[in-house]
Amino acid sequence: MPKNPAWEDDVTGRVASKPRFVLPLLGALALLPSAAWAQGAGLGAAGELVDPDILRVCADPSNMPFTDQNGQGFENKLAELVARKTGRKSVAYTWFPTVIGFVRNTLAANRCDVIMGYAQGDELVQNTNAYYRSSYVLVHPKGDGLEGVETIEDPKLAGKRIGVVERTPPTANMAANKLLRTAKIYPLAVDTRVTPSMGEVMIKDMLAGKIDAAILWGPMAGYYAKQLDANVAIVPLVKEKTGSRMSYRITMGVRPSDQEWKRTLNKVIRENQAEINKLLLDYNVPLIDEHDNPITATPG
Repeated sequence: MPKNPAWEDDVTGRVASKPRFVLPLLGALALLPSAAWAQGAGLGAAGELVDPDILRVCADPSNMPFTDQNGQGFENKLAELVARKTGRKSVAYTWFPTVIGFVRNTLAANRCDVIMGYAQGDELVQNTNAYYRSSYVLVHPKGDGLEGVETIEDPKLAGKRIGVVERTPPTANMAANKLLRTAKIYPLAVDTRVTPSMGEVMIKDMLAGKIDAAILWGPMAGYYAKQLDANVAIVPLVKEKTGSRMSYRITMGVRPSDQEWKRTLNKVIRENQAEINKLLLDYNVPLIDEHDNPITATPG
């Protein structure tokens, strides 16, 4: 499933106020039992239910460029780095598709101890410090006349066939600028075990001339543009003056009870930021700093 920041509640399916990387599934699920988060005598420090020997990761089995069962996603590589830095002997996965119920069936059920990529600010998990910041981006073929476009409100986009994933933050800004009239809307809830990622589909559609441009989550856009060797411009949408924000800090998600584990992960992030940046840049993730400036290289 595409990991798009979306306003969806993991438990009820209702529109929520904060973005995160879980996609909706039809229907509603029962509320999380309070005992799921309870702290008791456990595996790790201070009674936390964290395995001290194995890094137990909650992940989607088919969600490139983030994770897949073959270990090819950048979150898979990040998990290996975290395991090394925390003295774990190996990495083990609890696989579950990125749909409503992901947290309930993985982290909250104590089947795993960390979600490697989670948008900052969601109440369903406890966030570590952010290890990268990225944004939604505008992708268009170079030399197509859209050079210099940096915002969704730019008049050059009027009448263009723009691909966008439904119910993601850019759709609100596109609606405000009357761009949805000519847009091609792609589904948010797809099972990438049987259906290609919408990021891949959108880039291929653009290269085939079916759409003029695409607006999608930066890590997906960067990865598939590189995979498809596409001669495109990738423009972070960090200059929007109104409407939904387009940039997000990405953290690791842990249980609210696991305070010591969060501190351990924060230390790993702090001491290995340059290596993490290099990993992300290798996957062509559009990184931006806190001032919205692009991060294009790591200090060396």
